[in-house]
Amino acid sequence: MAGRSSNATSTRDRLLLAAGQLLHEAGDGPVSTRAICERAGVQAPTLYHHFGSKQGLLDAVVNYGFTQYVQAPDAGGDPVARIRAGWDRHVEYGLAHPAFYVLLYGQIEPGVPCNLTSSAEALLLELFTPLAREGRLRVEAAEAARQFAAANSGVTLSLIAQPEDDRDPAMSAQVRESVLAGLLADEPTGGSSVGALAVALSTALAEDVDALTTTERQMLREWLHRIAG
Repeated sequence: MAGRSSNATSTRDRLLLAAGQLLHEAGDGPVSTRAICERAGVQAPTLYHHFGSKQGLLDAVVNYGFTQYVQAPDAGGDPVARIRAGWDRHVEYGLAHPAFYVLLYGQIEPGVPCNLTSSAEALLLELFTPLAREGRLRVEAAEAARQFAAANSGVTLSLIAQPEDDRDPAMSAQVRESVLAGLLADEPTGGSSVGALAVALSTALAEDVDALTTTERQMLREWLHRIAG
């Protein structure tokens, strides 16, 4: 049984590697199921067995590539420093792997959430939450993560679309700091604005489910959301 499992993993990896290589070689061109199977040394039914369809395989390839960015080491220290580092890493990944990156965002459909970008937002949420708890955010952590991720991907796509010689690396940092300025409160707890303190209390409330009844928590969160807004 162990040998069979190992063989299945090897076949799946060969398909991922073949698809990734062909995507890289093709640039913006199409990649056929036949070419992928020939490169991997398998028949088409094997591809469908592991991934369901060619698109399922391409999604898995992009997921693998994007995961390398997501799981890269974090900068230590303050969450803001880690958030900045994550932005820069995101842009660097997009510019280093433009075919993967454009394929990722090119598959987005209206009204259909993207699982990969949702994963990035979830990681950002982990970094923004302690800032919200300390009264350092103007908006709730989930909203900060959404805004930051949207701006990050927008800048990356914009840079990819520009000829390499015309790209302005400083533009990414300028937009990053502009977005952060709109999300971060002026001072940490002790001198925070009423809105930032409302965000901090709302965050603490979400983590303490025993302090109030469900109805009371909902009402208070609504009030705090209005104050923060």
